Amino acid sequence: MQKNIDLLHGPVLPSLTRLAIPIMATSLIQMAYNLTDMIWIGRLGSNAVAAVGAAGMYMWLSNGLSALTKMGGQVNVGHSLGAGHTEEAARYAANALQLTAALGLIFGIICALFSGPLIHFFKLNSADVISDARIYLQITCGFVIFSFLNQMFTGIFTAIGNSKAAFLATTAGLIVNIILDPVLIFGIGPFPRLQVMGAAIATVIAQFIVTLMFLYYASKDQSLFPHVKIARLPDSSYLASIIRIGLPTSIQSMIFTGISMVIARIVASYGDAAVAVQKVGSQIESISWMTADGFAAAVNSFIAQNHGAGYRERIRKGYLSAMGIVLIWGVVCTLLLMLCPAPIFRIFITEADVLPMGIDYLVILGVSQLFMSVEITTAGAFCGYGKTVPPSIVSIVFTAARIPLALLLTRTVLGLNGIWWSITISSILKGIVILVWFLYFLRKEQNTNQRKYT
Repeated sequence: MQKNIDLLHGPVLPSLTRLAIPIMATSLIQMAYNLTDMIWIGRLGSNAVAAVGAAGMYMWLSNGLSALTKMGGQVNVGHSLGAGHTEEAARYAANALQLTAALGLIFGIICALFSGPLIHFFKLNSADVISDARIYLQITCGFVIFSFLNQMFTGIFTAIGNSKAAFLATTAGLIVNIILDPVLIFGIGPFPRLQVMGAAIATVIAQFIVTLMFLYYASKDQSLFPHVKIARLPDSSYLASIIRIGLPTSIQSMIFTGISMVIARIVASYGDAAVAVQKVGSQIESISWMTADGFAAAVNSFIAQNHGAGYRERIRKGYLSAMGIVLIWGVVCTLLLMLCPAPIFRIFITEADVLPMGIDYLVILGVSQLFMSVEITTAGAFCGYGKTVPPSIVSIVFTAARIPLALLLTRTVLGLNGIWWSITISSILKGIVILVWFLYFLRKEQNTNQRKYT
């Protein structure tokens, strides 16, 4: 098994980069995983994309629930390891995994039993789209426990400085998904043509393979997992700490998704093709936010361990180094979406009447990519300190503003594009506000430490 990266000693940028690169690569693999689905589903037409887009909102909502244990577990494990308390870190990991499994089962059962009302929320127009959306929801969210566990394992491995495990496990899932998608969607050889159902089955099988890979890497780990007693009864004090840190992030994520679902309902009023545009556009846009999210996870673990060890100067250097890289990436993504929207969108949907809407989406959202990258990375830095409330406040306030802003702008000549502008404007504001807040927080921390030692 690869040796874990030492985040507490040595040059800051090389250590942070060695941790971040596999995480960013994992994010790109996850993005490729999602885009592969979308490319094949796009070949079925915009109706199939709309069905997957509506049902996929609940997978997105599930990510908010799983963030409760991922963030709480990852930060607590990082703090404990930084302080040299391995047994305590193992207890946090075990309790986080147990809570993750329970939440995954509960969410899956709810989605399987109430798929009808959940899909009805979006007011889709076509009976076929509604039927496909229900099928996709029942399968992908019904077995969402594998996705929950994969995210928790990713958090734990990142916290111990071994981000390569998540990269290799996710890559294995991508390979399985690439093979199964066309086979199950279109029916190749002895396999029947399952269309949207085939895409859902391929996704679940791939996630299951990723879980098995994580279990294998956990069995090979020598630093933390030998101390993890998963059969031990949960400890209320450890669970309380996990929930305390993870709850703001979880609430933020679920409110963000809830707001996005309201926005999606407004989008649906412009037709199922508009829903398809939002689904494809958001997947393309993920080249920016998923990579930034990966780097934010590295910053989170770096700051968590160094905060536990009391290394304040390394934290400052680590954050500044991360921001330098993220700013460059944000500029690249902005230029890519704004200068090449047509050929990018055409990869997924080629219908002539849908393409202009897709181009508008990418150009408008391209304006905010730099600010979104700053927001995500800075949120990771706040969370590394265990301060999950500030990024949650910023996200909830400005994301909620999208609804009235979208309703206002759609009444102008912008029409549907007013919705995309509401997203871009709020993302710009979030990036600016959270950056200013974190820089103020860092200065306040520095002044407090100076007074303490003088």
